[in-house]
Parts: sequence; structure tokens; C-alpha cells
Amino acid sequence: MTVDQSVLQWMLDHRASLLTDIMTVVTHSGGTAAVFAIVAVVTIMLLRRQHRAEAVMVAGAMLSGWVVMSSLKLLFGRMRPPMSARLVELDTYSFPSGHAMMTAILACVLGAVVVRFVAPGVRRTAPLVLLACYTLAVGTSRVYLGAHWLTDVLAGWVFGVVWAGLWIWAVRRRSAPVTRPKGV
Repeated sequence: MTVDQSVLQWMLDHRASLLTDIMTVVTHSGGTAAVFAIVAVVTIMLLRRQHRAEAVMVAGAMLSGWVVMSSLKLLFGRMRPPMSARLVELDTYSFPSGHAMMTAILACVLGAVVVRFVAPGVRRTAPLVLLACYTLAVGTSRVYLGAHWLTDVLAGWVFGVVWAGLWIWAVRRRSAPVTRPKGV
């Protein structure tokens, strides 16, 4: 039995009605509609506060990330866990987990905004911890509900963090003040 199969079996063995209800809510909070609603609100708030670079980073990373994630699913073409294990109806490929990838991108770019604008301390640490817990919970819910294999979720998180990191780096680099050598 592979790690993917072992983890899925463990999840199946530990399913309970209340936990299934909680995991269903958590998984919906990481779905396309919910994530893009959050992105729209955050982007508008950033634009209203004249933080254009951060707004572009959040919206750009998420929109392009969705295209990358969809392309990766088609490229890999991995089948989902068996229908008998699923508590959700799906007809797309499994690898990487879109919920894990998109919530990882969201958590990272929002984390970058928090780091940029919130002073160090509990006021900064708490949202960063909540963002990390959010993507971890959504990814876990995908395995629990039988929508993905563990490796789909792990890959989604890795791809998401890398994609967000590229956007954070590019936006920071682009918006950094240009320094000229002395005497030029």
C-alpha cells in the first residue's frame, strides 16, 4: 500500500458525521468562489488605500495561479481517489490539488501584505498563523473528503508557495526604489 493509499484509508477509518460537516465547510472556504471573493475584497481594499503594487500582487498571483494550476492538472492528468472514497463530486484531474495550491498562494500573498503593513508582534504573528492554518485545514479537508491523494495536496502547497513567492519577489523588486552608485 502506498503512502497515498495509507493516508486515505486512515481518513476513511476516522470519518465521523460532525467532522465530515466541519471538513465540508472548510473545503468550501477554499473553493474557487470563496477564494476569489476574498481576493476581490482584499484587492479593492488595497486599491482604495493606494497600495497598487500589493493589489496587483494579490490579484495577479491568484488569477495567474489559477491558470497555472489548471494547466498542471491537464499536464499530469492524474486520476482522483476511487469514487467509493469520495464525499464530493468531481470531474477534473487530481494533481495538484487546486484548493491546496490556491489557498497556499492566497495565504502567502496575504502574508506578504501583513508583513509589509503590520508592525512586528502579536498583531502580525496572529494573522500569519491563521493564514497558515487556513491552507493546512483546506488541504487536509481535501484528503479527508476523498477528493485528493495526500501527494496532490502536498504538491499543491509546494506549487502555491513557489508561485506566490515568484509574485512577491517580482512585485518587491519592481517597486523597490532604484539606487544609483555614488558619483553617477
